[in-house]
Amino acid sequence: MEVILLERVGRLGQMGDVVKVKDGFARNYLLPTGRALRATDANRQKFERDRAGLEARNAQAREAAKAGAGSIEGHTYVIIRQAGESGQLYGSVSTRDIAEAITAGGTAMARTQVLLNAPIKTIGMHEVKVALHPEVIVTVTANVARSADEAEAQARKGLEARIRGEALKIRDKYINPPATTEFAVMYLPTATVLSTPSISRSLCS
Repeated sequence: MEVILLERVGRLGQMGDVVKVKDGFARNYLLPTGRALRATDANRQKFERDRAGLEARNAQAREAAKAGAGSIEGHTYVIIRQAGESGQLYGSVSTRDIAEAITAGGTAMARTQVLLNAPIKTIGMHEVKVALHPEVIVTVTANVARSADEAEAQARKGLEARIRGEALKIRDKYINPPATTEFAVMYLPTATVLSTPSISRSLCS
């Protein structure tokens, strides 16, 4: 089925693009959620008439989403589930579960806004993309655990790992920068410098 996109949709295209999609995807998602219209002659004309208004509303919604992104960007949401000793869940964590956790945290969220390639099936800290607007994507963390104590321990471990990662970045950037020829010469013993033809010539020129 060919449809006219009324907003940016994933990898399909931008507002106004006419794209071909599977009938089921169009009927079950794009059309009922108002993200597209069937690409009929009448709808093409309707889109062109309404285009300016659609673009204005889209811009307004995008700015509102950007303004609200800070309320959840980088936040962690705890989801308690039963799991075996190996950490495999008895069941899974779905987009609906994550949306409900975010909503319970104070930000209304629909499951269709949670961009999860596959249900989460293990305990741990899982980064998840959330679309506040088709052009405003933020990252949150789902802390899936068997108990509140385990969730706290996982969060602490994750924080320590992030701190170590940032410390390594700082070390590599400021303490151990990539050595240039000039930087290396400063720390080479005199005998070594003079015995290296390429460096000796540069020092003497």
